[in-house]
Amino acid sequence: MKHALHRILLLQLLTTLGLHALGSEIINGEKVPDKKMLFMASVQNSSNKHICGGFLINKDFVVTAAHCVVGNPTSVVLGTHNLKKIDDTMRYSVKRCKHPSYKNVTEGADIMLLKLSKKARLNKRLQPISLPKTKTKTKNKKPCSVAGWGFTSVGKPVDELQMVNVPIVDLDVCKNEWPNMLPENVICAGGYGTDKGFCQGDSGGPLVCNGKAVGVVSYNWGKNCSYPNRPNVYTDVSKYLSWIRKILKKKNC
Repeated sequence: MKHALHRILLLQLLTTLGLHALGSEIINGEKVPDKKMLFMASVQNSSNKHICGGFLINKDFVVTAAHCVVGNPTSVVLGTHNLKKIDDTMRYSVKRCKHPSYKNVTEGADIMLLKLSKKARLNKRLQPISLPKTKTKTKNKKPCSVAGWGFTSVGKPVDELQMVNVPIVDLDVCKNEWPNMLPENVICAGGYGTDKGFCQGDSGGPLVCNGKAVGVVSYNWGKNCSYPNRPNVYTDVSKYLSWIRKILKKKNC
């Protein structure tokens, strides 16, 4: 009962603080070079507005966060870093494959696959990113990176993809900083012991370590982007490999 109460109170807190608000705000980052992050996806709604980040893992699927479903994603844009430079060939309608265990960010499993309506056209501007091959544990303080579109620390909206390097935060430290609030199967990085991280979600974007997408941006501590405060929380991709492979094999969900 006590544990359940903690969950209820946390969910109310997340909602109040906008902990998993849609959008993406990279804090103290920089513009992504044209030849990097070629797997990034802008997840968009029926009005063709950016609501979440995502990343291409093969010609048929993009990975994003399950909580992005509240923004009613209908398409993704691939192959550009600048959301003002989009043509029809870059847009793909999608079918949502939300993880069956997902209920809310406080309970974990915050991961979703988006099945593209047609195969992605790979080229010098678009390439998929690899996933971990087995369940892994990312080392403490290991430098990784996260990217997204949206606002920066000064609150100015940007159309060009931004990235920032973030250190992995030890899971025991993360649990101490999120007492009774951290779901299973997550990775923590940035936002704590550093002035770098994401703000208000950067939802669905990848945590990239050693060239692999090891995490999916899930949530942070409210709308306060004055880092450091608490570690940023990512879904651990390696814990969901069997589910991902099953869907990729069927090419459906």
